[in-house]
Amino acid sequence: MRDDLFLKSETAKRLYSLVRDLPIVDYHCHLPPKDIFEDREFTDIAAMWLGGDHYKWRLMRAAGVDERLVTGDADPREKFRAYAACVETAAGNPLYVWSHMELSQFFGIEDALSAESADAIFDRANAVIREKHLSPRKLMEMSRVELCATTDDPADPLEWHEKIAADGTLSVRVVPSFRTDNAVNLLAKGYPAYIERLGKAAGTEIRTLSDLKEALEKRLDFFCAHGCRISDVGIESFPKRDLRCDPAQTFRNALAGESVTEPEYRDFLFEMYVFLANAYRARGVTMQLHLGVKRNANSALFASAGPDVGGDCVGDMIPQRDVTALLDAMAQGGGLPKTILYTLEPAMYMALATAAGSFRDVVPGAAWWFCDHRRGMEEQLDILMETCHIGTFYGMLTDSRSFLSYARHDYFRRVFANRLARELDDGAFLSEKAAETLMRRVCVENARTIFN
Repeated sequence: MRDDLFLKSETAKRLYSLVRDLPIVDYHCHLPPKDIFEDREFTDIAAMWLGGDHYKWRLMRAAGVDERLVTGDADPREKFRAYAACVETAAGNPLYVWSHMELSQFFGIEDALSAESADAIFDRANAVIREKHLSPRKLMEMSRVELCATTDDPADPLEWHEKIAADGTLSVRVVPSFRTDNAVNLLAKGYPAYIERLGKAAGTEIRTLSDLKEALEKRLDFFCAHGCRISDVGIESFPKRDLRCDPAQTFRNALAGESVTEPEYRDFLFEMYVFLANAYRARGVTMQLHLGVKRNANSALFASAGPDVGGDCVGDMIPQRDVTALLDAMAQGGGLPKTILYTLEPAMYMALATAAGSFRDVVPGAAWWFCDHRRGMEEQLDILMETCHIGTFYGMLTDSRSFLSYARHDYFRRVFANRLARELDDGAFLSEKAAETLMRRVCVENARTIFN
């Protein structure tokens, strides 16, 4: 890719040069800690690129590629050819830029990816993999990753985190995140079985709502002892208090396999989110809320390939009164922890930004998932700069299962440099020194504060 990609002025180029080579604090990703520990050399670029990246899978399906070439048992070269042919005409999609940035950054390949060039690039990339012995750790170190926060279930024993820590040879700090989706999603199939597993992990039998809370606090303490300083939840439904409901009874009904109504479920979520916020605040854990997502919209795809394969989409708008009611209840319970709010629905940007500004230590998160392209980032930055304090923004996250996705941080740094440069060049912001401070804070320093 061109050195001046997205950089429209000399000012933008100067700002970008300050942060181009800064380390990465990846405070939210889905990289498997097992893969990080085992550090197996990749066999080929198809396995590296397409082995778990639902962004790429989704684009391939959108282009009409047969599932055998997406998540099926096709030969790696066939899969790579299919992706190359798909990307060749994907103008405007961030994957076009990301893919070429990844080829450049990790393989030194500057050629345009296409059906015609696919075989040659496949062979050249594989030669680099063999020559440099590219593996998960090697890619993280090449990307200057300073810290990686994986996504982990409360019932997870964290054995791979313990092995990474005991090994002591990795320069990257790898820590768990406390992801509570399974613990609070009592409408999910198999919820009673999950609660039994959680109870075993916590060393307690979970029969009541109080038992559940006690077990989660025990697991949170266990996670914190392993370096956890950040939590997350990303289910479809949003909490809403309903005084006609009894969350303790709702939980008992769910464990007994009895039906739970939507109002009962949302009231239970409200109870649990407020409880968890207080637990996080007491332990200095930052809380992430991922909002506005519809999971597994394609039931046939979910049945054949499972979750997290590219079948999710943007969810419904969440009423502002529901968002502020939850934040207010959390604040009344002793004060909010540091909180990051994300949404897949861009129409919620303004509402979330102004809600965040009404509470201390609440900040809108990065443009997420379907919004993490240039226009989405610029729209998010505009609203943050106009309604919040951009100096508190935590910057880019990877949110990926691919070890090559760290190129997205460079993508964001270019977009941010160009946006901030516009303020300087327009005369609306007067200090380039202050702009330099902002660049460093947003690109790395603010994320560092999450992990002390």
